[in-house]
Amino acid sequence: MPRRALISTVAALSLLASVVTLAHASARAQLTVFAAASLTDVLPQIDPAERYSFGGSNTLAAQIEQGAPADVFASANTSLPAQLFARNLCTRPVVFTRNALVVVVPTANPRGIRSVFDLAKDGVKLVIAGPGVPVGGYTLQVLAQMNLSDAVLKNVVSRETDVREVLSKVALGEADAGFVYATDARTARGKVKVIKVPAWAEPKVQYAMCVVTAGAHRSAAQAFVNRVLSRSGQAKLVAAGFLPRVKATSKK
Repeated sequence: MPRRALISTVAALSLLASVVTLAHASARAQLTVFAAASLTDVLPQIDPAERYSFGGSNTLAAQIEQGAPADVFASANTSLPAQLFARNLCTRPVVFTRNALVVVVPTANPRGIRSVFDLAKDGVKLVIAGPGVPVGGYTLQVLAQMNLSDAVLKNVVSRETDVREVLSKVALGEADAGFVYATDARTARGKVKVIKVPAWAEPKVQYAMCVVTAGAHRSAAQAFVNRVLSRSGQAKLVAAGFLPRVKATSKK
């Protein structure tokens, strides 16, 4: 084959390969990821190409049970994905990060709240998440651990559907205090002050993720999970204030 013809053939093949690669990339399925509201800011940093639906983990799990089209479920606890797994609605869940529960108060802090114990004061307007929402469940755990359930719950003025709604009410001054995750409190700097929960009463806040079995893009969904678990994905979670995940160790 003449040199000029060979060069033309190679160039044509190279162009064809590029076109095929671009076509494959453009044909890549966009995943639908159902994720806890506390992951609103960080997951798009890990993978900005997907379609996200953020909300209370319990609400999202119920939607998956009812057949809502989702490819991945990322929950702010481990029990909801485990329940879906038990019903063959998702793959075995994997813990991908951790968090801490804190109390937030408006920057002005008109009630002078300095500790969890102050939430029992008369007149305090406390907002928490509903008991079915993971952050709401963690809140009840803390109050029970500190023997404050009756004294504090009498001051609850509303129960919200996800952690961001709790944060919003406190940041806007519509409540005197609320229980949220440490990562959510970071998103409202300048609007709220953080009060830590005593270490001995801090609940074990672990997030778990799974691939929805009815999803149409299971291999791509598993690749998404792998990206979150990757060194880069974990670094972005830690940079957003999440705690490193504790890897399961096999028993010998």
